[in-house]
Amino acid sequence: MAPAPPTESASVNDPAVIERLLRDADRWAVVGLSNNSARTAYRIAEFLQGLGKQIVPVHPKAETVQGQTGYASLADIPGPIDVVDVFVNSELAGAVVDEAIEVGAKAVWLQLGVVDSAAAQRAAEAGLDVVMDTCPAIEAPKFGLG
Repeated sequence: MAPAPPTESASVNDPAVIERLLRDADRWAVVGLSNNSARTAYRIAEFLQGLGKQIVPVHPKAETVQGQTGYASLADIPGPIDVVDVFVNSELAGAVVDEAIEVGAKAVWLQLGVVDSAAAQRAAEAGLDVVMDTCPAIEAPKFGLG
């Protein structure tokens, strides 16, 4: 008999995982990050940099953002990725999660309002840590960060 798949509560938004990612995951690919400072992705990337994280902008325009070289896709990023931070509409999140799995990212973080339970399940089954429908700026203060 095959083991039951992990339940969403067991694999998504585990406070211990959130804290570990915020404390220990150093390289964050921020999908949807551009130079538009009015966008939430821009402000959260700044917040992550304030926590000492290296941000890697991922946007079709591949812009350099906040002093960091941008890439058009996750596959274009050289080196390992600790967290893929997803700032796209929920309808597009599944493709980003699948790409995160393909490139060997360690975790996916679907931002506040970004929900794709099937993609979260695929990521968890592939061994990635999964956070969904919340934001590092919301979670960090719970652990004395930020």
